[in-house]
Amino acid sequence: MAKKKAPQQSRTELTGLEKLGLRVSAMISSPKAQLERQARIHRLDTDTDEAWGGVMELLAETDGLRLDYAEEGDVIVRWDAPTDDDRVAEVEELVPLEEAAPF
Repeated sequence: MAKKKAPQQSRTELTGLEKLGLRVSAMISSPKAQLERQARIHRLDTDTDEAWGGVMELLAETDGLRLDYAEEGDVIVRWDAPTDDDRVAEVEELVPLEEAAPF
């Protein structure tokens, strides 16, 4: 009896910009960074100039973030604690959506 091969799923390779963006996001989201409200971003040898510049540009354009460039080439991203004015919506303002179960 012949074994059937499972159909191969197509994998899409992440771009350098996407990989760096995920790494930076993980650094900023880490518990230590959240407590200190800062994260040191290290540039790896595998980070292209285009990817590094793109992510740094996105961070620089983000309201509430400050970028400090260290001598070693690292970038320190800092932000302030959110205030009451930063709240997006009150819990009472949110309206739950009733959706049918997908099964």
